[in-house]
Amino acid sequence: MKAITIRGIDASVSSKLKQVAKNEKKSVNQLVLDMIKQNIGMQKKKKYTKKYDDLDHLFGIWTDAEFHEVQGIIDSQRKIDRELWE
Repeated sequence: MKAITIRGIDASVSSKLKQVAKNEKKSVNQLVLDMIKQNIGMQKKKKYTKKYDDLDHLFGIWTDAEFHEVQGIIDSQRKIDRELWE
C-alpha cells in the first residue's frame, strides 16, 4: 500500500480535519482517504443517511419534571382507542 505525504496543511485545516474525524468517529487518515475516494468518484455517496447535529445544543437540558410532562403527553397519545377499531 502506498503512502502519500501532504505538505502545507495549515493549523486551521488540520484542526478542522481532526474535529470532523472525531465527529465521524474515524481517524484523520481514514477521513482523508474517504474524502479522496468520494471526490474522485471511487466511493458512492450514501443516500438518506445524512446526520444532523443542529439540535445537539438542546440535548440533555430538560429537567426531570419537564421530561415526565412531555413523556406523559406522548404516552397519552399512543393509547389505542378500542372503539375506533371495532
